[in-house]
Amino acid sequence: MPQPPVQLIPGDEVAKPEAGIGLCLSGGGYRAMVFHVGALWRLYEAGLLRKTKRISSVSGGSITAATLALKWNQLSFDPAKIQSDFVPQVVAPIRRLAGETIDAEAIILGLALPGSVSDRVAAAYEEHLFGKATLQDLPDNPRFVINATNVQSGVLWRFSKPYIRDYRVGEIRNPTVSLARAVAASSAFPPVLSPVEMRFDEGAFTPNSGTDLQRPPYTTKAVLTDGGVYDNLGLETVWKRYDTVLVSDGGGQMQPEEEPKTDWARHAFRVLDVIDNQVRSLRKRQTIDSFVSGARKGAYWGIRTDMASYPVDSPLDCPLGRTTELAQTKTRLKRMDDARQERLINWGYAVCDAALRAHVDRGLQKPKGFPYPATGV
Repeated sequence: MPQPPVQLIPGDEVAKPEAGIGLCLSGGGYRAMVFHVGALWRLYEAGLLRKTKRISSVSGGSITAATLALKWNQLSFDPAKIQSDFVPQVVAPIRRLAGETIDAEAIILGLALPGSVSDRVAAAYEEHLFGKATLQDLPDNPRFVINATNVQSGVLWRFSKPYIRDYRVGEIRNPTVSLARAVAASSAFPPVLSPVEMRFDEGAFTPNSGTDLQRPPYTTKAVLTDGGVYDNLGLETVWKRYDTVLVSDGGGQMQPEEEPKTDWARHAFRVLDVIDNQVRSLRKRQTIDSFVSGARKGAYWGIRTDMASYPVDSPLDCPLGRTTELAQTKTRLKRMDDARQERLINWGYAVCDAALRAHVDRGLQKPKGFPYPATGV
């Protein structure tokens, strides 16, 4: 089978992939945020999370990734202690945030009061999760990359501890951008939570680090939107770098419309949804085809996956009708009740387990049950 082309960011080219694991956490609002918690839970138990060299995220996945990053150095990575460190340090704060609606309030206050909608979202992340932490509070290893999209240059904008970077505009080394602000940019769902504007001193950029746009106004103001606009799987920053790629996809899916709206505004949104859906589908197909062809090792699991597609012994009970209903949770930053949170965590855990045992480690011991056994999916 011919190998599909690998899409690269200029400057990321390497002779061959490094040995190591890269983990990608997709967008999808609170739905993806909570679904990824379940996947991380299983990766932690399996001993794979501590071996990961890069965690790349977009949108809702960036909320989960940034929470994990802040707590990374406090975790034991001992599966026997998961209830005493991973659950209180990572699961609990994310679940508390999932119990709060922040998008509606941010929109209302952003329109009624001074400051933007994105300022309100960043303030909510600061209050509930990140405090005054900056990118310099992330661990050195693994590398966490929080991805946004630069509306000006049309390419990926990466936040990380060593640098923030747009390959066309250039990079700023050792950035002190607040973690809440970086995650707000990554999760600035258009049109209502977008854009996030960031101001910089032109001299902050490393000289000659951009290809063709390292000049004002690109170097003095960045206009950013959701990372999923460019790459909803968070795939691009790890794809060429590592030989094993794990992809957790909590993203949504465009629904059919029998009678699409014909007024210019709603018709334009529908057309943009079609384009977005096609880009997501192409990235997903490229990823899975690369695993099948041997171009990459790893696994893909998604919130819309049929558990029956994984030939593993004794998978956890995840009826397709129940998981499909979970996948239809709206892409919002809207309060989610405890039962839905637990079902999404259980589903992320179960489908990650099946993908790992089918395609990554066939000797991995099957789990004893769901993280929340009384709830199921």
